[in-house]
Amino acid sequence: MSINVQEAVKQSIQTEKNAMNFYQMGSQWMKDPEAKRIFEILAKEEREHAGHFYKIYKGTDIPSLDAFLDTPPDNESSWVSTIARIILEEFNEQKAMEAAMDREKNLEEALNKLASLVDDVQIKAVFEQNAKETHNHYLMIESEYARIMGMVHESDMDIYVRE
Repeated sequence: MSINVQEAVKQSIQTEKNAMNFYQMGSQWMKDPEAKRIFEILAKEEREHAGHFYKIYKGTDIPSLDAFLDTPPDNESSWVSTIARIILEEFNEQKAMEAAMDREKNLEEALNKLASLVDDVQIKAVFEQNAKETHNHYLMIESEYARIMGMVHESDMDIYVRE
């Protein structure tokens, strides 16, 4: 299977923007200060991820990354439509985090798949690095989700297992 690498890079910039918008929108509705802080961190990191892709993008249709990232959210994107639906239905941190974990898991799989299809070592490395960071996002959200749900935190896991 052959892919248009630059088109995949451009789409990845858009996806990272959509993820950033997801976390920005979600953080505005968070009542729990720690959950809000996590979503704000994730929004910032998604912006950084877009920057990683922008550095390897050879197209000229995005002259300024900041200007592009500051445009209104794409309501048609699955990221933005997911958080918009949660906000409309009756927002809560649990639903937002469940959706975020699902979105991050799917994105990690997509990034790994794209990395496997790219021959260029530099571009492959950017996809692989973003896949790793996306996995870390999943773990960060999972940990916060466990705290919000009152589950045993991973730092306490050994205590419960031994007793």
